Amino acid sequence: MSTATKVERPAGTGWVIAILIFGVLATIAYWVVWFGVDRDILASAHTTEYYAFENSFPLADAWMVVAGGSATWALWRRRAVSFFWCVASGAISIYLGALDVLFDLENGIYTASDGNTSGLVVELIINALTLTLGAVVLIWAWAQRRQLLRLGGF
Repeated sequence: MSTATKVERPAGTGWVIAILIFGVLATIAYWVVWFGVDRDILASAHTTEYYAFENSFPLADAWMVVAGGSATWALWRRRAVSFFWCVASGAISIYLGALDVLFDLENGIYTASDGNTSGLVVELIINALTLTLGAVVLIWAWAQRRQLLRLGGF
């Protein structure tokens, strides 16, 4: 019976785990507020088109939560599959952020023409976080890919 040595986690793993946990919890909190509390807290517009657009996100966001949660678990457990889940999590975050930004640009959301500046601030924060934190996770995972892939089994 051989004694396996634990491969050290790559530098920055703690920060990436914190980012992933934040993303998972923030996404869940968003949908709890949207569907269960008061969507006006989050809404940056109050049109039928805007509500239809926002209501199309829960399934994709659920996939992002699964990817982020799986990346967190795999990094915590020192699993090689953490590379896959970090790439998936970062990529879906960037994709959803880009989709949201394009909708906002095409529909005048950033102008706050209806006077809803608090909704605009929420929208800008969400856009900045999904794009930036997704990129951080994706870039970190790529930079650490060799060490991540040397971690333990699946």
